[in-house]
Amino acid sequence: MLIGAAAQAQSPTDPKTSTSEPPSAGASTDLFVMFGSDFDRPGHLPRANYNIGIGHTFGFLKHDPFGDELTFAYTYENSGTHGFLHTAFGEHTESAGLMKNFPLPHTKLVTGYTWIQTGITTYTGNTQVLNRLDSGFSLGAIVHLNDRNSIWIQESYSKVVTVPWYTTSSIGYTWSW
Repeated sequence: MLIGAAAQAQSPTDPKTSTSEPPSAGASTDLFVMFGSDFDRPGHLPRANYNIGIGHTFGFLKHDPFGDELTFAYTYENSGTHGFLHTAFGEHTESAGLMKNFPLPHTKLVTGYTWIQTGITTYTGNTQVLNRLDSGFSLGAIVHLNDRNSIWIQESYSKVVTVPWYTTSSIGYTWSW
């Protein structure tokens, strides 16, 4: 992620610093934790959604149109008929993703991203454990607090084979090094 860009102040009068990239715009590793709520379609049923993962940004992919960060994540979703936290029915997803970070005009404090993920989701709580393909797309904003800490806000659209599509609104924290 371009976390260093938010904290680095550059003098516009010095041509050497105004055109150079900050050193942290290269490779970085991010540990993220996100909390959100799914709204399953049809019916708008709220469900808990918790996500933890790790991503690595590759500096040489900065200008790649598809992505510059590879991610691996675990997501738990409450699949029960009641309650927002944990019930006997759960959905556990391990996924890999490709994220594209991009600057927003007129600010270095906030940047945007797109995130494509796919993985295997496992439904528990039934007599059989069921595995399905899960794919999703997210659009979000990153509020950079400093070089290493940021807050993520995102909206996701996901589809599991044999299950109605659903959206997730999430907020999370990221620590980068």
